[in-house]
Amino acid sequence: MTYDDFNALCGALPATNHVVQWGKSHVWKFGDKVFAIGGWADAGPAFTFKTSEIAYEALKQRPGLRPAPYLASRGMKWIQHFAEPGLSDEELKSHIRQSHRIVSSGLILFPAD
Repeated sequence: MTYDDFNALCGALPATNHVVQWGKSHVWKFGDKVFAIGGWADAGPAFTFKTSEIAYEALKQRPGLRPAPYLASRGMKWIQHFAEPGLSDEELKSHIRQSHRIVSSGLILFPAD
């Protein structure tokens, strides 16, 4: 997956916004909550996403994937796809969509007074 593909996918999901922060990382949010990150400092292509506890346990052992730097060390269930073989593009897209669902389902929106 390229960063253009990543940004197109994230931008097509409902109620998302994009910022570039933490150096050159493409950070995608639902409201003010991050659900996906493309890039990581000056490293090669990397894609980071939130997972369920079950998916985290299964994915962290796969070659090309790892617990996401900084996030997982704080007890959060985030995986980073950073090298081959990692995930296929379709698997990666599916996990990013699931990350969006996890984050969006965790927010309760209240109507303005």
